[in-house]
Amino acid sequence: MKSQEVKASFLQVEPATLTVPLGSREKGLQARGQGAGPSPVAPRTTIGSGRALAPGLPVWSLLECKESSPRLLGGRLPAPLGSMEEKLGAGASFLMAAVACGTKAMSLFKRTLVLSPTAAPRGTGSPPRCWPSKEWPRGEGICVRLLSPTAACRLPQSHSHSCSSTSATSVCLLCPQDSLSSSLKTCYKYLHQTSRSFAAVIQALDEEMRHAVCIFYLVLRALDTVEDDMTISIEKKIPLLHNFHSYLYEPDWRFMESKEKYRQVLEDFPTISLEFRNLAVKYQTVIADICQKMGAGMAEFLNKRMTSEQDWEKYCHYVAGLAGIGLSRLFAASELEDPLIGEETECSNAMGVFLQKTNIIRDYLEDQQEGREFWPQEVWSKYVKKLSDFAKPENIDLAVQCLNELITSALHHIPDVITYLSKLRNQSVFNFCAIPQVMAIATLAACYNNQQVFKGLVKIRKGQAVTLMMNATNMPAVKAILYQYMEEIYHKIPDSDASSSKTRQIISRIRTQNLPSCQLVSRSHYSPIYLSFVMLLAALSWQYVSTLSQVTEDCVQTGEH
Repeated sequence: MKSQEVKASFLQVEPATLTVPLGSREKGLQARGQGAGPSPVAPRTTIGSGRALAPGLPVWSLLECKESSPRLLGGRLPAPLGSMEEKLGAGASFLMAAVACGTKAMSLFKRTLVLSPTAAPRGTGSPPRCWPSKEWPRGEGICVRLLSPTAACRLPQSHSHSCSSTSATSVCLLCPQDSLSSSLKTCYKYLHQTSRSFAAVIQALDEEMRHAVCIFYLVLRALDTVEDDMTISIEKKIPLLHNFHSYLYEPDWRFMESKEKYRQVLEDFPTISLEFRNLAVKYQTVIADICQKMGAGMAEFLNKRMTSEQDWEKYCHYVAGLAGIGLSRLFAASELEDPLIGEETECSNAMGVFLQKTNIIRDYLEDQQEGREFWPQEVWSKYVKKLSDFAKPENIDLAVQCLNELITSALHHIPDVITYLSKLRNQSVFNFCAIPQVMAIATLAACYNNQQVFKGLVKIRKGQAVTLMMNATNMPAVKAILYQYMEEIYHKIPDSDASSSKTRQIISRIRTQNLPSCQLVSRSHYSPIYLSFVMLLAALSWQYVSTLSQVTEDCVQTGEH
């Protein structure tokens, strides 16, 4: 199963003293108790509640932008950075959660940013006793989750934040609350370790839904790890996939033979299955059912080549479309969305399939290098004898034509994507669903007619990704983004391309369709400008705290020596 995630990396910058006082509005909200508790109250954007956030506006239009090509979906930004937009892009996955955090975020930022890093010792000298000192209020300043596991262990217990995890993937704003059980905190730690970006958008969901989706993700991640592990024999893998759903009800089942990167979700599966059994029965039923169907589908394709386009559609349904259907059923079960959403199987399937096709198309070279083939033979055989021939320089023109034909196939799902998003009413659910879709269309636009797909990995810029995350908070903005990137593809279509007429036809048809919009149910009345300011502040805060945490770690290490 191809991972349906947008990975993001973080960077550290030179510290600077920042002081951001809370305004009267935030103080008033805090006085009334809003923004407290495990489920942060978010600034929401509704239809008609101010100007829609068009791509690049309003915050990024104020910034100087220079073109460069940093890697978006994983990897690190090259230094020096080309622009402020790219610097802020380093906190991309954090900003995904900032979409759903307002008053609580402002409270955190005030406490964090008033601590000047100039108080931190620099250089190789011994750190003063007073920094960090026991006078620091518990929970203020640095969260232990920002430190490396080794540094977090060295800090005195009095300085530890209430979080149990030492995963360096999240700040205090996103930490699970103290009321969570130790096993659920461990699940959130695994969520951060296996998907930083999905971890951010999942934690932006309302609380009960958040836990259910977290466990759903980890169960499917464990199932996916079994499928992807090429060291497990077919004879052992097939029964594992077929029976995986039953292991959810076996408290002691674990799998210790995996060599995959994320094998911890298999080795500590008892923790995940425990929290699965702690979920409401309505959620357990959905997760177990989807797990059973997905495992059976994965087993079917272990010994089956991706021959026809129908096979391609079927495989994408098994490994991604079912996930979309399961999420819709969870949304309906939570009552955050209308029960009819749970019955939208066609559009729910399209949401997952669109993401899956995007990943398969983009990851051609990586899959070839690892001995996997996901492009349908019915398409590529029109151009070459073997799929691996596309990597040869002499076949680059044919390779690009095949690439364009597959992208055209993926574009057919966009009307269903828009229809599905238009039926959502809860803001946190909308953001959770919309962000991956706008990332996918931007990735397809970057891949279209691009030879680099066969030479390396094509990625969109981090700053571009952050802008998409900030803007994908209402239906008009999401439709504008989708149309914008379809137009970009349209203007790239070469006349000599074998599928050029099909590509023009599908884009023209989507242009003329009267696709629906939606009316989100707002939980507050913040303007889009205020929302953008909060997320800009989130990016600056992330950079500051990242630097502060690194300085702290250096000090602790120096003190030991």
